[in-house]
Amino acid sequence: MSAYESKHADAFGRYSYSAEEDAVWGELFTRQMAFLEGRMAPAFRDAVHRLGLTAAHVPQVAEVDARLHDLTGAGVVGVPAIIPPSRFFELLSARKFPVATFLRRREDMDYIEEPDIFHEVFGHCPLLTDPDYAAFIERFGKTAARLGKPYSWRMFRLFWFTVEFGMIRTPEGIRGFGAGIASSLSEAAHATSGKAEMLPFDLMTVLRTPYRIDIVQPVYFVIDSFAQLAGSLEADVGAMIDEAKRLGDLPARFDKAA
Repeated sequence: MSAYESKHADAFGRYSYSAEEDAVWGELFTRQMAFLEGRMAPAFRDAVHRLGLTAAHVPQVAEVDARLHDLTGAGVVGVPAIIPPSRFFELLSARKFPVATFLRRREDMDYIEEPDIFHEVFGHCPLLTDPDYAAFIERFGKTAARLGKPYSWRMFRLFWFTVEFGMIRTPEGIRGFGAGIASSLSEAAHATSGKAEMLPFDLMTVLRTPYRIDIVQPVYFVIDSFAQLAGSLEADVGAMIDEAKRLGDLPARFDKAA
């Protein structure tokens, strides 16, 4: 059972955050922006500023939505922390990213298992200002919605290894772009330590790679560009998932019993 409750918008679509919540957001924002320098792709840092995020206060969902709409036609929708996969895919297919509205408490600043508004807005939303990345999100949602429940688990693997924990090749070297890296000190440190395994992005390999949600990732997939990521969904993904199921999972790179 969650220790947090979702916030509800008022009649004007605004969410109320306390001075303490604004302070926690500010500390998280300031800390992450400093720590991520040289660890996240320059495109992410630039996108944070393009989206207008600052340390001043918890951003309003409606303001983030309006800014994204103006830039790429993307947007966000405030939701409870967990929504059904079908609703999740439906929103993504409309270029709308679901955003949890509660913020972690100070005692959970370093780690929270469920996604909060810092993970959602700071981690996920900046790159939605990039047209190729926004196109990938839309294609992902449409593909997952079309394929339906029998294929959803493998589609979540693609989401996990890209949207959450993706890495990208840049002129400065391999850098992070996934939200799970952007919003976590430990994940960002590990992903850029030089000790983590890096594999070139390959859709079939991703579909056959298991993961755990409660550890830093033992392996990351590296894309060359967001256009490459969007283009990967031009394949017959359903047929590829069928083949991935036939071939079976690759050996886990973690202790399943842990």
